[in-house]
Amino acid sequence: MTAPAPAPVQTKPLLEVRGLRKLFPISRGLFRAPTDFVHAVDGIDFEIAPGESLGLVGESGCGKSTTGRMLVKLLEATEGTIQFNDGDYERDVANVSRSEIKEFRSRVQMIFQDPYESMNPRRTVFDTVSEPLAVQGVGTVPEREERVLELLGLVGLAPPENFLFRYPHELSGGQRQRIAIARALVMNPRFVVADEPTSMLDVSIRISIMELMTELGSRLGVSYLYITHDLAVARYMCDRIAVMYLGKMVEIGPTEEILANPRHPYTRALLSAVPIPDPSVKRTPVEIKGGISKAINPAPECRFIERCPFVADVCRENPHPEMFQVGERHYAACYRINEI
Repeated sequence: MTAPAPAPVQTKPLLEVRGLRKLFPISRGLFRAPTDFVHAVDGIDFEIAPGESLGLVGESGCGKSTTGRMLVKLLEATEGTIQFNDGDYERDVANVSRSEIKEFRSRVQMIFQDPYESMNPRRTVFDTVSEPLAVQGVGTVPEREERVLELLGLVGLAPPENFLFRYPHELSGGQRQRIAIARALVMNPRFVVADEPTSMLDVSIRISIMELMTELGSRLGVSYLYITHDLAVARYMCDRIAVMYLGKMVEIGPTEEILANPRHPYTRALLSAVPIPDPSVKRTPVEIKGGISKAINPAPECRFIERCPFVADVCRENPHPEMFQVGERHYAACYRINEI
């Protein structure tokens, strides 16, 4: 059983996200409609090109994982559009019908953060990796076994026959994550959301998993949304970086441009916290105030206003800023972008 043929070259973005929002209601009583909402994701826009890897970074609770889960329809969006363009298949994922979910799932997959919780302990490696093929009705059992063996070899589990009928408890964390990658790629998807896939692994094997994902992405033409809080990982894995803060996207641009020339105060603060393996290098920390605000019914002004060292009247008197272009494919959401 061979993998599906690669998709023809396309000029449209693979994914176009516009005005994406996700509000979680906070219950106030049994018979009363909720009036308070957690604004987990609050009106973000971005695009991902075919074959591109976009890193989504930010501190815990900023909405990264919620965004990824909406893109693969594990969560329903409150508002906004998610236009998915894969050759002849063009759909607004945010509003796709239940009858179309099966076809959509064959094109989009997700790699979860915890390799210990994302696999059923009662299912063998073959059961786990072949399940998407069975759900989609692809091939006979021998053909599925051939495809699973091919994928196990691709993700570096050799000889693959030795892993085919093992259970999760017989595998290490790194091996489990390789199985999760094989499961995500078995249908040859065009887009994969990777939600911090190396954060639960030993440092010694993280680089091998990152190299594997990069190699497979290039070989199979897969686009990634790579969710992480580690800027070093984002630099290694991603063509572009998008920075989120409290449900809003505050900066987006090419990876090296973002790291060399951050324009938003929050991005600068994130970079200043990254350790430098050279004791002679002195980095001036960015002085931000307080802690992260609550995302419950946030005020309309800039989400970073309470912590920003550059806050001014223009920030207090206007709603959260739109993205301003500050370079080639480089955008930041700050009213004082040219003054700081």
